[in-house]
Amino acid sequence: MFDVTEKAGEMIRGLLEGKDPQSVRIMMTEGGCSGRSLGMALDAQQAEDEVFTEQGITFIIDKGLFDEVKPISIDFVQSAMGAGFMVKSALTAGGGGGCGSSGGSCCC
Repeated sequence: MFDVTEKAGEMIRGLLEGKDPQSVRIMMTEGGCSGRSLGMALDAQQAEDEVFTEQGITFIIDKGLFDEVKPISIDFVQSAMGAGFMVKSALTAGGGGGCGSSGGSCCC
């Protein structure tokens, strides 16, 4: 399962305007406030990628990584700490606080 909220889709489409490539890679990041977490970056599709189209946006993720962390959901959140994308997955489910969040998710 791969899910993107309407607000996240709207914000990502705005960021993609005029950019190339038009694919958003979901990738593993190390370190930071919560150890291993998922992040996003513009990238071109590779042969080993799983591809999802949500909210009119092409998302790509390495098939092995997707199997490890699925399901994935992406939201855009605003709080007193600022605004950003929250990428939730099995990697963060039930885990300790990430980036000041009590839900174990990380704003990227």
